[in-house]
Amino acid sequence: MNPTPLTDAIPEDFPRNPFPGAVPGAQPKFLARRIDGKYVAGLTDAELAERYDVCLDLLAQLVPYAKRKLADPGGSRDAVMARIREGIRSLDTGLSPQEVEWLVKRVIAALG
Repeated sequence: MNPTPLTDAIPEDFPRNPFPGAVPGAQPKFLARRIDGKYVAGLTDAELAERYDVCLDLLAQLVPYAKRKLADPGGSRDAVMARIREGIRSLDTGLSPQEVEWLVKRVIAALG
């Protein structure tokens, strides 16, 4: 995918195809949607930008939360990250497992 104004600020490690799919059968197939008369496989630039914005919003909330939890006596990094991972999965964000893992890695990186 070539960068566009919507996607050029999105890091390369952000999941580009969070919902890969497969269709059974002997013939090769791919999953696509019809949008404005065109077949689109994967996310549109606008959808990708929206998913990235959701992750950035969550990141801004999770970093201070993680810092508070790590400051508690007995707050281990592994336990805090596991709690964050499960908390994200329990929310109705629609994030894929790849996006959740990307977000957790970003929280860890922000903690240093």
